[in-house]
Amino acid sequence: MVQRPEGLPSPDRVIELLDGEFTRAGYEIEDVVVDTRTSPPTIRVVADGDVPPDLAAVSELSRAASALLDSLNTGSAPYLLEVSSPGVDRPLTAEKHFRRARARRVEVTLGDGAVVTGRIGAVGDGVVDLVVRSGSGWTVRRLPLTDIRTAVVQVEFSPPSAAELELVGGTADTEVGA
Repeated sequence: MVQRPEGLPSPDRVIELLDGEFTRAGYEIEDVVVDTRTSPPTIRVVADGDVPPDLAAVSELSRAASALLDSLNTGSAPYLLEVSSPGVDRPLTAEKHFRRARARRVEVTLGDGAVVTGRIGAVGDGVVDLVVRSGSGWTVRRLPLTDIRTAVVQVEFSPPSAAELELVGGTADTEVGA
């Protein structure tokens, strides 16, 4: 087990200290890592919400987190604070992650090892609708979240078709990949 330098907070303490402020701003703390292998040590806070934090929101969350963490008595232990959003490569592991990724293209590995690529549609009650190619068109495949081993958002360089977006529940104005 790596020892934390004297005065640095634990990840649980960081969450306890920042949770209220992040919640008021409309975000939740997804993860906190206190990395003592760097010099100075780094406190990484990952925030997410139904509307992912943009650069302005991350900047505001960083200022609030810095002020709150500075109120702790960390002694002479300097640290670097990083506040960010989860990023596109974060695996989707909870229903809220799928809901937040609606209309995004994902690669899903099922419990039986099968791999399915499609666009996330409706999500709820432990089920995700995945819009998948079927012959020359599109269809909706309902997947219980318990059947999904892994799911990762795919980077796209071209917009989805109107037919695909219609099945997702969006329109040509739906912001995909934001």
